[in-house]
Amino acid sequence: MRDMKQIFALVCSLILLIVAHNAFGQSGKTVQGMLRDTESRVVAGASVQLVAGNDTLGTSSSPAGIFTFANVKAETFKIRVSSLGFEPFERQFTLQADGDKMVIPSFELQGIANMLEEVVVDGVLTVQVKGDTLEYTTKDLKLRDNALVEDALKRLQGVEVDKDGAVTAQGEQVVRVRINGKDFFGGDVKTATQNLPADIINKIQVIDDYGDMANLTGNKTGDAQKILNIEIDPEKNKGFTTTLRAGYGTDDRYQATGSAIIMRDKMQFSILGNLNNINAPLFDFNTQGGGARRRIGGGGGPGGGGMFGGSNGITNTGSLGLNYRQDFSDKITVYGSYSFGHDDNVALSSSLNRFLYPDSTLDRNTESNTNTIGNSHRFEANLEWKPSEKDFIKITPQLSYRNTKTNSFSFNENLLNGTLYNTEDNNLSGVAKSPNVGVSALYNRRLNDKGRNLFINMNISSSGTRDDQDRIIETLVSDPNNSDMTMDSLYRRTLSELDNSSWNGGATVSYLEPVSKYGKIELSYDYNINSYDNNRQQNAFQADGSELMDPRYVFNRMYDYSFSTHQFGANYNFNNDKIKYSLGLAVQPTLLDGDASIDGEEIHINRNGFNVVPIARFEYKFNRQKNLQLNYSGRANEPSITQIQPFTDNSNPTNIITGNPNLDAEFQHNVRLRFNSNDFQKGKTFFMVLNGTLTSNKIVSNNLRQTDPALGVIQETSYLNEDGAYSMRGFYHYGRSFKNKVYSLNFMGSLNFNNNPSYTEGNLNKAQNWVLMQGMMFRYLPSENLEINPGIRYTWDHTYNTLNARSITMQSWAPTLIGSVNITPTIVFGADLSKTFFQGNAFSENPFIINTYLEKRMLKGNRGALRLQAFDLLNEQTNISRTASDIMISDTRVNRLGRYFMLQFTFKLQKFASGVNPFQDNGGPGGMRRPRM
Repeated sequence: MRDMKQIFALVCSLILLIVAHNAFGQSGKTVQGMLRDTESRVVAGASVQLVAGNDTLGTSSSPAGIFTFANVKAETFKIRVSSLGFEPFERQFTLQADGDKMVIPSFELQGIANMLEEVVVDGVLTVQVKGDTLEYTTKDLKLRDNALVEDALKRLQGVEVDKDGAVTAQGEQVVRVRINGKDFFGGDVKTATQNLPADIINKIQVIDDYGDMANLTGNKTGDAQKILNIEIDPEKNKGFTTTLRAGYGTDDRYQATGSAIIMRDKMQFSILGNLNNINAPLFDFNTQGGGARRRIGGGGGPGGGGMFGGSNGITNTGSLGLNYRQDFSDKITVYGSYSFGHDDNVALSSSLNRFLYPDSTLDRNTESNTNTIGNSHRFEANLEWKPSEKDFIKITPQLSYRNTKTNSFSFNENLLNGTLYNTEDNNLSGVAKSPNVGVSALYNRRLNDKGRNLFINMNISSSGTRDDQDRIIETLVSDPNNSDMTMDSLYRRTLSELDNSSWNGGATVSYLEPVSKYGKIELSYDYNINSYDNNRQQNAFQADGSELMDPRYVFNRMYDYSFSTHQFGANYNFNNDKIKYSLGLAVQPTLLDGDASIDGEEIHINRNGFNVVPIARFEYKFNRQKNLQLNYSGRANEPSITQIQPFTDNSNPTNIITGNPNLDAEFQHNVRLRFNSNDFQKGKTFFMVLNGTLTSNKIVSNNLRQTDPALGVIQETSYLNEDGAYSMRGFYHYGRSFKNKVYSLNFMGSLNFNNNPSYTEGNLNKAQNWVLMQGMMFRYLPSENLEINPGIRYTWDHTYNTLNARSITMQSWAPTLIGSVNITPTIVFGADLSKTFFQGNAFSENPFIINTYLEKRMLKGNRGALRLQAFDLLNEQTNISRTASDIMISDTRVNRLGRYFMLQFTFKLQKFASGVNPFQDNGGPGGMRRPRM
């Protein structure tokens, strides 16, 4: 049989040789040409055919866009070109009589709308670069069965997922996730990445999003947010996918998770539920809703099953969420979500804080135990209506509510110049409620087909906080000059009520007028107002229950104020396929107006301000895979309530804060440069981002230290404006893959510098902070059966304070190793190892975290999986961090979920209308998908 195959192959080869010899001869000419697009950029990887009669030769254009055919003898022939993203091309030629080589003039390929930037190379991840969007086609990723979107993200060059599930792209944190262009559970990142199955997605887009106005008009202003958009595979858009997971382990650890996603072309419905005590929250209720005007945990383990425990403390969690989308017609789309979460967290923390004054050092050491129980609700809906081809309306109502009960105990020890000054026991019991409601609406009208456009956006929202606290503080004061003296005791109980409410309203109007083929003028007006009503009262009692009339503890204060801005702008926009830029100017008058009542004393504040805001943006495309962007933005930042309050807040007598009603709003100038240079044909990616920020009238603190015979050491903080605050940040990522992405090597690094002025006892101090990070990761991924990911990250953090000429340096090394292997076709072993070496931190721990699992896949099509997982085998899980400011160094250690073992069962059910049974045996080991060659 083998001999017959060899004979057959030989006969076929001879036939092909004879045909080629008859058609083109042995002494033909060389035909060569070049492919370009309409912007004279080379087109690489295109399929090129030379057709002579019934005979055809084929080749591909080189990275330089050149194609070559040898031994062409036919008198006439056709050249056919096809390439994804371009219209098919065909032209007939006559072979030249003289010379050995015929050079064909460059072909100009016409691009298909919205597909000009796509680069397709067999064996290499398909990528599109479309202005502010980087799009990855995920069909070529080598993923295991039951993989999640988070697992797919870890395969993308320039994208990182840390152990807590946070996603960064090109060095910037991703703040929102969308499904098919619409928010999924309010844009909650981890909800999407840690619950959506990877096998239903087709593309992942990383987008610099400038808001609804930019998406509708193309005019980009302000700062961009980094978001993910996940596109569902059209073949999976009819059907459902369901995953159920349950597990129980040592120390009574448990997990029960369920998700179901139903898709029917124009309808999507998702339901998620979660109940566990392994620090695996389902929703992040701190995520800002998608409808607001944008001026403004658990880490998944390898393999898709997930191992958690990365958030601080130990949390019992219960969550439930619904997400719905319906395209009722081509004109009306409705989508929205409701999320509920209950959490019960216990956190144990230790902090060592050192305050550096010109003539002394204060050490404040704190041990605390805090229990926080909360219930959160979040609802968001979106109505998108297209009454005509030129009109678009979007209405977004939002509602959220959270109530929290807190009980905490902390022990504080204060040492002045190394000598014990006082100790403090602090017991706090509090109840807080925070309702928020708002609605936003926008209208866009295309006035003609040449670019004339009108955009209107309006919003109004209201929020509030009601916080009732019962605090008992017992202080023991010593005499620093006599260590043998018995410490004096001071007892006080305070009952305080904090009632803050605010509302925000605003409107934006933008008008675009085309003045040339590529140029437009924009006229804009933006109005925004923030109004605040703040009330705080406090009573105090002695140990025997009698009232304590000391004004430091007893007060009744009210502060109502508003901050409003009007911004008028005009700019010119130029946009062709190679160059885009915007130049303009905006003026912004501001008004701060308010009234305060402090223990019966009335105070009125009224102050005007004026800002000039330049508008500048530039983008240049060198070719299809290389571009440069330069963007300037400016904005005014109003003072916070704490900074501007016209009174002294001594609710914490050892940390007194005095506001300054004469503060000006600070103005921040930001310049951002981004450069991309990629060669996806060779598996190379390079991203570089440079940011520079200069803040005028920076609101800075003035820190004072006092001693009190009854309270010990007291720190007072006030605020003022100061110039000279600036920062610079650079980030790069370089990735290279080899042999169809079997081997991948990635380098990433950043360098940050911050110059922060402040005052200490009236003396100017500049805290100059340098942070250097360098990382490297290697990936070996020959198939879905084996994956090895070693890596290492180095961080150097150095702060120099000019006032006391002191330097603070901290370093850390963090090697990691993540991998998985199929022991048999249905048995998988995975491990996640990380070790951190700290230098310069007050805490001596260098945790070595080992997570591992052994999984057996079962049932038809591997729908079921039984997993035995071990979390933190050495029981060294903890969170250690350091922060440094103008006068303070703070080292903090917080407990995290420690070692446990869990047996977990996962069942997955899918069915799609494409006719493909997702549970049939695919012929690969364990039913895995075969690698695409």
